[in-house]
Amino acid sequence: MTRNLIELLVLYQDLDLMLKETAEAEATMGFEMEGREKLRKAMDDIAKNISPRFLRTYQRLHTRFKRPIVPVQNDVCLGCFAKLPTSYGEKGRKDQMIYTCEQCGRILYWVE
Repeated sequence: MTRNLIELLVLYQDLDLMLKETAEAEATMGFEMEGREKLRKAMDDIAKNISPRFLRTYQRLHTRFKRPIVPVQNDVCLGCFAKLPTSYGEKGRKDQMIYTCEQCGRILYWVE
């Protein structure tokens, strides 16, 4: 369950970033790009499968950070590069629950 939630949140974040980059590119180029509505629809479809609590958390973090969900590699948050507590290590890899960085507050996910 939690593994799927993290995957959905990361996908939601990626689509959100694509929409923002598309809007910036349109402003620079002066014409509209195709596919924005498809991205927006896909983002809405994904949002329906994510708990409102986590969407609110994502939106709150997104006001502070461009990427509110970041990977963890070698027990280091790749958002702020802080070393995570050792208690996060094994538990986070098993994806038993959602973890946030104690330093920056971003949502974490582990990469192999």
